[in-house]
Amino acid sequence: MTEHMRYRHRPYSGTSDLRQMQSLSQRLWSPASRWHPGELVWLRLHAIGREAQWNTSLWYFREQLVAWAWARQPAHLDLQLDPEHIELADDILRWFDDVTAAEAGRTVTVLDAETGLIDALRRNGYREQTDGPFYVHLGRDLTDLPQPELPGGYTLHSMLGVSDADARARLDRAAFSQPPDTLNGVRYREIMRTWPYRPELDRFVAAPDGTPAAFCLAWLDEQNRVAVLEPVGTAPGHRRLGLATAAILSALQAAETLGADYARVCARGNDDHRAARSTYESLGFRRYATNLTWSREA
Repeated sequence: MTEHMRYRHRPYSGTSDLRQMQSLSQRLWSPASRWHPGELVWLRLHAIGREAQWNTSLWYFREQLVAWAWARQPAHLDLQLDPEHIELADDILRWFDDVTAAEAGRTVTVLDAETGLIDALRRNGYREQTDGPFYVHLGRDLTDLPQPELPGGYTLHSMLGVSDADARARLDRAAFSQPPDTLNGVRYREIMRTWPYRPELDRFVAAPDGTPAAFCLAWLDEQNRVAVLEPVGTAPGHRRLGLATAAILSALQAAETLGADYARVCARGNDDHRAARSTYESLGFRRYATNLTWSREA
């Protein structure tokens, strides 16, 4: 039996599998890696109640998880693959074909540093998209953080000791103009129960009337001492006051206290969507990688 024949894969079966996926992202963390354990929670638990739209599979070498992939309707693939097992890339792309409607054009997102995956995409007929939206990765170390500043009447808080997940979910929806079925209190409470969520890293700014106005959720990978910010936002009516900046700095200070020495965030890279990226850059974040989208006709 060849080494390749020892791979096996199976469908995703719940939160215990999510924990395995997080462990893989933790084991593979580097600037050349796209994924952080916290982002997986944030993205995956948005799918509660909509799991049929996220066809997901896990691949093992012997007993070790070495890859996962999820295909989101209508036909978009995200994945993580241990570079030591890059030969699996073609199998994963064939799986993507099998679980995607035959008439749908396919898209796949990878980091520009994932050169092995890019080679596999080329072999399988994909071409890089050079137009449309894209995201960049920005990072900074956590030394010499400035103090957060707020306009009069606004106050900083964390979710430590706060149980109002419904209000926190409403703030998130307001910031991104999303309908109620995208993130509700039920989903947010599940996020709060899932490792590595820490309520002291879930920072928000309250308006003078007590209404939540802006937020920054940080996730800490203690093993790699890396925090990721996901998501960050401000509700309409409270923008251009520096509230998100204050929430970011508060979250970064909390992460540093808990052991982080580096932070990373993703933001739109397009020049016509500079606002978020400019905020991060003003706080010392610098671009170091780019998400690329590759596409193929059906």
